[in-house]
Amino acid sequence: MMEENEWMIHQLQQVFDRTDDYYQRTLIKAAQDIIEEQERRMDQMEGEMEGTIWSPRKWRE
Repeated sequence: MMEENEWMIHQLQQVFDRTDDYYQRTLIKAAQDIIEEQERRMDQMEGEMEGTIWSPRKWRE
């Protein structure tokens, strides 16, 4: 998934670098930020899931 996100961010950056339109640049930057935030949240959720699965308290249930 990270490779796909890097590819999307790279593609967006190429468009960002080619345009001088303020609104397009703002939209592209927001899209890049959303992609990065989604990746951070997915990493957090994966860590939470692993922590829950390997919690000794959960083994007794």
